Amino acid sequence: MVVHFWIRASSFPLREGFKMQRKAGKIFFIVFLLFLSGSFFHLQHVDSQDQKNFLWRVQSQTATVYLLGSIHFMKRELYPLPQRIEGAFDHSGVLAIGANINDLDHMDAQPWMGRAYYPGQEGIEDHLSGETYERAKKESERLGLSLRHLRKRKPWFLAFTLTGRELARMGFDPRDRLDKYFLSKATGRKKIIEIESLEEQVHPMSSLSDEDQELFLLSTIEDLPALKEEVDRLLRIWSTGDLKGMESLSFRDRKEDRRSSPAFEKIVYDRNQRMISKVEDFLRTGETYFVIVGAGHLLGGRGMIEMLKEKGYRVEQF
Repeated sequence: MVVHFWIRASSFPLREGFKMQRKAGKIFFIVFLLFLSGSFFHLQHVDSQDQKNFLWRVQSQTATVYLLGSIHFMKRELYPLPQRIEGAFDHSGVLAIGANINDLDHMDAQPWMGRAYYPGQEGIEDHLSGETYERAKKESERLGLSLRHLRKRKPWFLAFTLTGRELARMGFDPRDRLDKYFLSKATGRKKIIEIESLEEQVHPMSSLSDEDQELFLLSTIEDLPALKEEVDRLLRIWSTGDLKGMESLSFRDRKEDRRSSPAFEKIVYDRNQRMISKVEDFLRTGETYFVIVGAGHLLGGRGMIEMLKEKGYRVEQF
């Protein structure tokens, strides 16, 4: 998702801050796409025996977990998905997913809203520099939104709002997301459980400092013009199951900018550990699970694929 920027906006002019945080911003933007967006161009499905997908089969002596790395926004014409993905889902008795969006109407919204919105009369203008506020206002207006109506949203949530709006302008529909698709197919047919709660997803973002949230918002505004290009590139890699290519694209600047490491611990690696624990619980049962996580959680030496291999499970790209 997001990278924690350790340059404080108050330490120097924002123009200079942008120059110094460009690499960190690009890291954020790529990983952000892996967690929150999806395909834009039309993919031709290739269902040959040699074609790999962003899907892995993990086996213990008693259970099987199909682990799908998801880019959550999709185009309707991309369904049905490649046969190996659809077949793995059909073969599974349990769907394990992030927050069950089918249950959102029944959730207590107060804790979530407290992390995404300011209380009382407080607004985003109280937490941003004047220059950042004006840039956010201009970008909101470009996207057909009014920052005056969005002022209660914290900077990290406003960044998501602007990105979602840009994706919508490209033709995305949230109803076509992978999680929505599989939830619809599973309802009434399979057991549905959460591998990560909405609170667990929101907390790392909401715990960022004001300075880091401001730089998060600034990098979003700076990189939105590249959104289509980056999504196209990611989906070309995703559609062929190219894990190494995804890692190269996602972490290409991170080696040169270690300021992102504390945020990766909180937003990526800590969550990986929690989800691996859940997957291991699944592998101790006698059932078959279809698990959907953001593709970014599968990447690198501390990603879920390598962690499961190190723990001795049989892991095969499917």
